Parts: sequence; structure tokens; C-alpha cells
Amino acid sequence: MTQDQNESVSRERRLVSRRNVLTTMGALPVITAATSIMGASEAAAATAFINPSVRRQTIRGFGGMAHAAWIGDLTAAQRNTAFGTGEGQLGFSVLRIPVPENQADFGRDLATAKRAAELGVIVFASPWNPPANMIETFVRGSQTNAKRLRYDMYGAYAQHLNAFNTYMRNNGVNLYGISVQNEPDYAHEWTWWTPTEMVRFLRENAGSINTRVIAPESFQYLKNMSDPILNDPVALANVDIIGAHLYGTPYSSFPYPLFKQKGAGKELWMTEVYYPNSSDSADLWPQALDVGEHIHHAMVDAEFQTYVWWYIRRSYGPMREDGQISKRGAMMAHFARFVRPGYVRIEATANPASNVYVSAYQGSDSRVVIVALNKGTSAVSQQFSLANSTATSVSSWLTDASRNVAPQGTTSMSNGSLTITLPPRSMMTFVTGVGGNPSPTPTPIPSPSPTPSPSPSGDPGTGCRVSYTMNTWNNGFTTSISITNTGSSAINGWTLVFTLPSGQSITGGWNATYTPSSGQVSARNVSYNGTIAPGATIDIGFQATHTGNTAKPTSFTLNGVPCTVV
Repeated sequence: MTQDQNESVSRERRLVSRRNVLTTMGALPVITAATSIMGASEAAAATAFINPSVRRQTIRGFGGMAHAAWIGDLTAAQRNTAFGTGEGQLGFSVLRIPVPENQADFGRDLATAKRAAELGVIVFASPWNPPANMIETFVRGSQTNAKRLRYDMYGAYAQHLNAFNTYMRNNGVNLYGISVQNEPDYAHEWTWWTPTEMVRFLRENAGSINTRVIAPESFQYLKNMSDPILNDPVALANVDIIGAHLYGTPYSSFPYPLFKQKGAGKELWMTEVYYPNSSDSADLWPQALDVGEHIHHAMVDAEFQTYVWWYIRRSYGPMREDGQISKRGAMMAHFARFVRPGYVRIEATANPASNVYVSAYQGSDSRVVIVALNKGTSAVSQQFSLANSTATSVSSWLTDASRNVAPQGTTSMSNGSLTITLPPRSMMTFVTGVGGNPSPTPTPIPSPSPTPSPSPSGDPGTGCRVSYTMNTWNNGFTTSISITNTGSSAINGWTLVFTLPSGQSITGGWNATYTPSSGQVSARNVSYNGTIAPGATIDIGFQATHTGNTAKPTSFTLNGVPCTVV
């Protein structure tokens, strides 16, 4: 971790009860660097070729951290700004929250998490420390009071994580995943873990955690923390998401060949960063363009599926203390508002000219999003060529020194070709109208540690109950389904059958295998949840698109037996 981050975290802990001075300043002027951009001449760039048939990673989303204990909670208006997708909003689709040490504090970030979940946002959680009774101190170099989890408490710690997951679920938030430890390799103020300890916990205890498991969240994407996990088949089987932070990580360390070799079925997330520092105003211009370039490399070079900022609301963050998006936030919004969960990054010429960076993404409706950054001091005439496209128009949004994600109207496309002038020191997002190369089925959201599931056998103990909760947005939704065995005997292997209303289609799911994607759907258990004890409840879910009909299925059967719907 950089010195800036260490000082920032220490400062934030000391200032829990105070607000940043920017809260009293109102709307902030853009702080512009002294270098002039006047008189810049337009330069031509090589064509940026975009090929939807060459598909890379499936995007889970872009987001940030809420931490009420350290900086206070977001207000209701700030939650809408953070997670809404309209003009002047960030469009975040991922929220990270802390796992408190004490169960009495489990509800601290619930209000923000619930609002995020209502808006279809993925919520995940990371712990800084286990409960105090599970910790022992030891000497680590010059640190005489270093903390680590006692080995005899590994099982109890897994249950602590389960307790938080259950609390959130019972209060309307189904966590997408939970981390073993925030920055185990930079823990001067929290709990240390060695790579060996992390692997041991994953091998022996993580299998009992009842949501996706995230590890190791190294502070600098240090591979000595994640390589041992990828090289241990048992530990890897109990991990669903390889998580990393990017504090001070050089772009040359972004690619991860070992993950490509051994990470099949796993996800790769960037779960925390601020960039380039925590000392400058987030409105410093053109410095904010560095954030756009950082996200570009995280998507294109590292092939991360998420990009998560540290505090959502902070003087150096995507939202200022006055609740308005900052210049750094505008950089994030160019991705977050338009590259939605389930989109797939597609092949694009990444660097068609000096200081120009391009990435492209495709949704399940064939819509293509292109994000282009020009960090140079001259305007650039940039041609985009979209293979096999019949799209006839493209809408665009612009951020420069005086504008934040400002709509620029619609431009015509001809034979998949479009030429646009990228202003000096600017970022633009382009969204094609629906049309063109039919989109292949998006990569499904992997279920935790998927392995072959047993065939259903027997009836559901003669009783079952189903709860079906939807979080919808303009053309999509996520659904959480709870299945309870109300009978007197265990269910060993199950299939839940229901019919999706017209216009709804599943794009990915978790904790079950879904076939087909529309109409009458069968959700079948995976290996780790095939048995439902009497009185027990399991949770499954999926993400889907809709064409305006957000009705729920009216009936469910479990192994052919009708279920009560609550």
C-alpha cells in the first residue's frame, strides 16, 4: 500500500465524527492545470477496429465503498446519485461494504446496501478484523502488537462471515460474495495473513461459507498472495473470486497469465483502489484523466470484471462531499453508466494513437459501447470500424475541462464506420443503436465452485416454500429466490420449475443451473446445495433482461410438487 493510503486510512479512522472540509464549500470550481490547450491542431489516428465476435471477460460492474463507521453513511440523495444511471449520476452497479467485527454493528451499512440492492446493484463485503476473541497478537518485524487469526478459531471465523451474510439476506440484501480478509499483506492496523494461512483457511474452512468466497485482496495485486491459491486445487475449489487491490501496481503487472491458465470458472475482480492519490481534489484537471486511463488498463490489460473505488463520497473520490459527481467520478461514469452488468468486453484497437485509449463492450441486446480517452493536448480525428454491424446511429457523451458526461446527441453510422473528433484532454462514450452482429449468449455468472450436480431424487419431503424477490431497472433485473423445505425429510437433489413472463430472459445465474433462458425454466441444484434439510432454506438467483414486463412467475414446483409462494 502506498504511503498516501496508509495516511488516509489512519486519518479517516481518527476523523470518524467529522466531515471533510469540502462539505462546506458547495459546488467546486474545476481546478485546471496550467498547461494551455488552446491552439491545438487536430491529428489523425489509425482506425480503431472493433470486433464483437472476439469476446473477452464478462463485466460485473463498477462501484465503490460505503463505510459508515469511518466517514458516515451516504444520504438518501447520495445513494441515488451513486447508483442511478441518469444524467448527473455515477451509474455504479457494485457496492462494497465492511464486515463488522461485532454482530451488534452488522446493520451499520444496511440502509445504503438495501437501496443499492433495490436498484439491482451487486453488494459484496470485506472484513478488516475478526471478532476480538478470535485474535492473537505476535511480533512481526518491528511491530510488537501485530494481529492474526488464531488457528483454533478458523471454523468460528467462517461462521462469523456466515452470520453477517445471513443477517444481510434476512434484511433484504443478498450478498454476491464475501472476502476472507481485506489486504492481508498490508495489515499494520488490521489482521495479517500469510499466503500459507490463507490457503489453509480456504482448504479447511471456506467450503462452509454460504456465499461466494473472495480472496486474497492483496493491497498491490502481489502474486505471491494469489499464486498459492491458484496452485492448490483444494483451496481453489473453495474460492469463487480472485480479488485484488491496485495501490502502486505498475501497468506491467496487470496481466495475470497464471489466472488465465488455472482460473477457469472463477472471476477476477479489482475490489479497491484510489488513483492517482488521496491528497488532491478529485476535480483537479487534467489529472482526473489518469483515472480514465487506469480503468482502461484494468479492463484491457488485467481483464478485471469489476473496478471498485475506495470511498464513494470523499474529496478525492467519485462523489464530492456536496453530493455531486467529481471529475474523477465522471471518468468512472463513462464506464459505469453504460457498460452494465453482463456486458462482455470485445476486441478493440486499444491504442490507435499516442495518448488515445479505446475499449469496447457488448450487451445481450447487441448494443455496443465504446469508451475513448484522449489524454493528448491536440484534438484527434478518430475512425471507429465496427465489424458486421447494421447499426445506423450512435449516441455519445463527453467529459472535458468544462463538462461532465454531457450528452452530445446522435451521429449517423455507415456500414459500421464512424469518424469522430476527440477533443483534447477528454473522454467520450459512444453507444450504438440496437443492431448489427447478433450477440452470442453472454458468459454466465459462475456459481460458487461449480462441479457436477447430483440427479434429483425423491420428493421435497411433501412441502416447499418459495420467496421470489426482484430488483429491476430500465431493461434488466436481478432475482433472489429462497427455497425452504417445509417437509419432514431431507431433499437430496432438486429441480425448481417456473415460467418467466413474456419478454424476460436469463443472462446468468448463481447457485443453480438454469435451462432454458426463457419460457418454462428449470433451475437445478449444483454440487454443494443439492441437499436441503427439513426446515432449511437455500438461496439461488439470476440476472435477466426484460422488454417492459417485470411481472413475477405465479407458481413454482420443486421436483414436481407445487410450492407455497410468499
